Amino acid sequence: MSIKEFLSAVAVALTLAAFLPYIRSILRGEVRPHVFSWIIWGATTVIVFLAQREGGGGVGAWPIGISGGITLLIALLAYIKKSDISITRLDWLFFTLALWALPLWYATSDPLWAVVILTVVDVLGFGPTVRKAYHFPWSESLVFFGLFAARNLIVILALEHHSLTTVLFPAVIAAACLALMALMVRRRRILKA
Repeated sequence: MSIKEFLSAVAVALTLAAFLPYIRSILRGEVRPHVFSWIIWGATTVIVFLAQREGGGGVGAWPIGISGGITLLIALLAYIKKSDISITRLDWLFFTLALWALPLWYATSDPLWAVVILTVVDVLGFGPTVRKAYHFPWSESLVFFGLFAARNLIVILALEHHSLTTVLFPAVIAAACLALMALMVRRRRILKA
């Protein structure tokens, strides 16, 4: 097993370590994911996986692909469990912007532009969750987003080819996870006081 394959396996293990308790928490009603965020994240993650494979990401792209499939499952669970289906005008704006970006990617037919556009879309997907976490900071899991930040950093190390096409998405998503965690910690402290 090469070092890249080992790092990819570690990233897959972190993906599963993050998702399995998160899914269990959804089923127990302890975590209430925002359905719009998870639909956006699922669609973009699957497409980024395909673009990374085309861009030479190799085994390092597989954790992103696995994550995309599980993310779509969480979107479905969020809808079925009615986890957080309170949709505001701002949520619709994020969702609409995300949908508009997908045809732009199709028009470019370039893996780099696909990743750039889909990374922007994925960050927009954080919008509804950021809004929800601001008002209800205990409604999301710090551990989950921490594991995903770590997973994405390991994905970068596992990539067989490093380029903007393969590195941009995991780097930006790791930063977004850390920013969301910082917001949740700050809001928890403020609301606890």
